[in-house]
Amino acid sequence: MSLSGFKDDFSWRDLLVRIGITILTVAIISWMMPRDSRSNFRTEQGKPWKYSDLTAPFDFPVYKSDATMKMEKDSILKAYEPYYKYNKDIEATNVSKFVSDFSDGIPDVPDDYISIIANRLHRLYQTGIISSADYSKMGNDTTRTILLVDGKNAVPIQLGGILSTKAAYELLFLDKAMEAYRPALQKCNLNEYIQANIVYDKERSESSLNDMLSSVPLAMGVMQKGQKIIDRGEIVNEYTYRVLESLKKENEKRNSDEMQIRLTVLGELLYVLMLISFFTIYLSLFRRDYFDKPRSVAMLYTLIILFTGLTSLLVHNTIGHVYIIPYAMVPMFIRVFMDSRTAFYTHIIMVMTCACMLQHPFEFIIIETVSGLAAIYSLRELQYRSQIFKTAFLVALVAAVMNFSYDLIRMSAMEEFDATPYHYIIVNGILLLFAYPLLYIIEKTFGFTSDISLIELSNTNNPLLRRMSEVAPGTFQHSIQVGNLAAEIANKIGAKSQLVRTGALYHDIGKMLNPAYYTENQSGINPHASLTEVESASMIISHVTEGQKMAERYNLPSVIRDFISTHHGQGKTKYFYIKYKNEHPDEDIDELLFTYPGPNPFTREQAILMMADSVEATSRSLKDYTETTIRNMVDSLIDGMVADGFFRECPITFRDISYAKTVLIEKLKTIYHARISYPTLNKEEEKGDKN
Repeated sequence: MSLSGFKDDFSWRDLLVRIGITILTVAIISWMMPRDSRSNFRTEQGKPWKYSDLTAPFDFPVYKSDATMKMEKDSILKAYEPYYKYNKDIEATNVSKFVSDFSDGIPDVPDDYISIIANRLHRLYQTGIISSADYSKMGNDTTRTILLVDGKNAVPIQLGGILSTKAAYELLFLDKAMEAYRPALQKCNLNEYIQANIVYDKERSESSLNDMLSSVPLAMGVMQKGQKIIDRGEIVNEYTYRVLESLKKENEKRNSDEMQIRLTVLGELLYVLMLISFFTIYLSLFRRDYFDKPRSVAMLYTLIILFTGLTSLLVHNTIGHVYIIPYAMVPMFIRVFMDSRTAFYTHIIMVMTCACMLQHPFEFIIIETVSGLAAIYSLRELQYRSQIFKTAFLVALVAAVMNFSYDLIRMSAMEEFDATPYHYIIVNGILLLFAYPLLYIIEKTFGFTSDISLIELSNTNNPLLRRMSEVAPGTFQHSIQVGNLAAEIANKIGAKSQLVRTGALYHDIGKMLNPAYYTENQSGINPHASLTEVESASMIISHVTEGQKMAERYNLPSVIRDFISTHHGQGKTKYFYIKYKNEHPDEDIDELLFTYPGPNPFTREQAILMMADSVEATSRSLKDYTETTIRNMVDSLIDGMVADGFFRECPITFRDISYAKTVLIEKLKTIYHARISYPTLNKEEEKGDKN
């Protein structure tokens, strides 16, 4: 393409639209991607490893199990001695308070008992008192010794050598010296003068405990980068399980790091941006027409986003293996509604995007790529439900064979064979069967028309076609004949035969409103005899506009309505135009009065229908059906269409047109081939036979 041509085709609006689609798709996919996907696998001790061979992606410690750590910490705690402080002021304060409170004596108790009780309190405090709560707690923790801080020294003291506040009160109250006056002493609330003078030193105790617990190593070893962790099919033993759990924990730590998150997000953005950008460039260079159809672009990018999201959901939640997801549905859908090349390219982009989330993407890419190719090759045109079953079986078979070959490459003995992945592949094949009902959903959502819908529309028992066969039988037969001719041409040049056949059946439905005005429905009476050339032209042209209205009323797909509007293109009703021109040689003719509204064909199938329609209609007026007359007619009509520029806007080639001519000539020779003449019997011979 020249620079000037490029400038003519360039559009800032189109560029911005494509950039916007790319950015939006990249943003959605990047948002859905799990940040810890590469280590998100399900492990079960004592079971075979069902994933690919695993090596350490970086250096990381092998952490002990929670049970092991608890056992070691419990062992440490048995030797733990908490710190307590001795408060001398507690004794002086409480004894002084007792003497002061009962300076006038205790009722019914001799006065000398004040000094006796004070002496008993002194002896209790000298023994040492701690709170009942602390004492009970230490008993439950099996602590037998405490460290009593005295200045800079910490003296170990047996727990049995000191008293709890409760025990101190009981010892005081049960003293033999108090026995005679115990009822009177109960009223004195002596427990108020017993207070713990050995107090828990929280700061020093917790510091000591943390030092002891920190001395317990969290790891039992270190895995070095590149070191083998486990092979596929290998039994997950206790140590391997600890290694795998440690890898998960380390990845969680890394993913919680802000810098690591930023780097991961940046890497994923660049990765997805490159893939989606190349996909957009492919469409821009080789399938520019898809951008003119928003439904096509919407379906392509939606399928990529949808299956990427399913992969992310499955991987993030470890709810199954990725081989369960029927990725081959994507090329199946695109092959049915678009073309093989786009189907394959879309499939590759989607698979590579999903592979970014997996621990070992190589195997996944290989298996899914080959499965996609199998789906594309086996489903050229979807016309029967059985094709889905065949495709699903073939895709599952190909995936299983590829996986088995990969296993053979890695295995050293058949004992290492793991059947688990094949279970997922079978489930994948079963899920592919749902492509049939999903095709209907996609068809209605994005406005496509599948071959199955076309087959349903081409059923002559369809109400609209049945009505045409009753109201305009000649037009109905003409449409069937045109459909047969067009389908043969389509098969010859590789176009969509079912589409053009269905389009041919409906291209003239507008004639049902006034069938008698069209030659094929007339029976001796020509209504045009009472009309002017302009009126006749308007009546003939109306079958296109009225056909469009009727198609909308019956909810015919847009792809079928296009055949109605393009089968005459922007051509003229030549019979009435030439007749009018001959009768008014000096008049400036308004050619729009004799011109069909169009547009001209913009697909190969529409061009085929235009050729077949014109040739079939004209062939009925031939006086002599010889190869020469048929060939001349076909060449004249189609060459005239080319000269008038009817095919400038559609991607049909001169080679296709040449093939179309050949097919039309051969089919018309077959249709109009004259029968041999049977000889008649002479009357003289007839008489002789009677005699």
